[in-house]
Amino acid sequence: MNNIFIIFSLLVLSAFSVNAQEVEQHSDSLRTNAVKLFIDCYYCDMNHIRREIPYVNYVRDIKEAQLYLREARQTTGSGGREYSFFFTGQKEFEGLTDTLVYMSRPDDTRDFTRDGRTNMIKMGLMRYVARTPIYKEIDIRHMGETKEEMVSDKWNSWVFELETRPRFESEESLKEFSFWNSFNANKITPDWKIEVDFDHRLTRTKYIYEDSTHTNDKTQVQLENLIVKSLGDHWSAGSRIELLTSTFNNAKFRADIFPTVEYNIFPYFESTHHQFRFAYGIGVSINHYNDTTIYNEIQETLGQHLLQVAYQVQEKWGSINVALEGSNYLHDFSKNRLELEGTINLRIIKGLSFSVRGRVARIHDQLSLVGEELSEADILLQLQEMASAYNINGSIGLTYTFGSIFNNIVNPRFGNGRTYYR
Repeated sequence: MNNIFIIFSLLVLSAFSVNAQEVEQHSDSLRTNAVKLFIDCYYCDMNHIRREIPYVNYVRDIKEAQLYLREARQTTGSGGREYSFFFTGQKEFEGLTDTLVYMSRPDDTRDFTRDGRTNMIKMGLMRYVARTPIYKEIDIRHMGETKEEMVSDKWNSWVFELETRPRFESEESLKEFSFWNSFNANKITPDWKIEVDFDHRLTRTKYIYEDSTHTNDKTQVQLENLIVKSLGDHWSAGSRIELLTSTFNNAKFRADIFPTVEYNIFPYFESTHHQFRFAYGIGVSINHYNDTTIYNEIQETLGQHLLQVAYQVQEKWGSINVALEGSNYLHDFSKNRLELEGTINLRIIKGLSFSVRGRVARIHDQLSLVGEELSEADILLQLQEMASAYNINGSIGLTYTFGSIFNNIVNPRFGNGRTYYR
């Protein structure tokens, strides 16, 4: 009798094991046939996305992917962000493309925005997931009843922002206190772009040198106003006005007024993909100096013009953002400045990417430099602008990643990657 019971138990366990193995094999089959997704996004919370969207295979090589997803972002007129998601099918999904847009408000929390972006990705994935066996695991639900509502904007598209940021640092022989205040007002519509930025900075430094206490102040007050009118898909015209008072720049009062016209080779509505803009401005600079300059001037009014060329592109192979700007004073063309700055990120081959970030400036237009010899404190504490013929800064990066092409697992213990306790 006992032998019969043992044999019966073994048969039940065997059947259960076979059934479990079949279920596991079925699950593995579904996972193998899931959409292979490559996400091109610098600011995405990939851990959150993997948790919320477990029904795709996340691959780290674009050539292994069936679906390429790129996110691009732009700031909206309200101070929020517009997130554009570009879905591009590859291999079996070649020709299946889509573009979805998610809009965040300026008062949305990071968590709310993160969820909104992730939900938009979910919706964009459905047309691809529906073409795989894993569609059986998906259940689409409606969260509530949508009602039509007319929106009335009492602010007429204006957005305001106030910020204050005190900062201090103290050592035995050096104490520094800085105070920064800012006010921004923006109005952005399809036809107009109006920005007003006000900044006030104060830095007070106390230092002890040879048993004597010295106090130095560095102040700057700046007001910038930009007004731009849209003139079609490629043209725009506007004016930039800047008012400045700065002890560092030897500016008791400076006013720069630059009417400018801009032409974009690509239509502006394609800005999330590419831009190639040419801008030319000609204007006047009114200067009243705190101290007599190296050219023996205490005040002067100067004509000036500038030309800027900017190129931006985001594609599967990477991104390029480069700007070249040249300017000079009209009374003396030897007083000029040429600046080149940009960022380039390239995917070279599987797992290998290359990045360059930098800025190079040739400077020959420092007309406001103080004529008197600078003190040791002015130099060491950078209280006054110093003469320089050039400025260079930048970085180069080379990254190579290899191993499993799949990356579906999330484990946040001890931080993410090489970042601990954060």
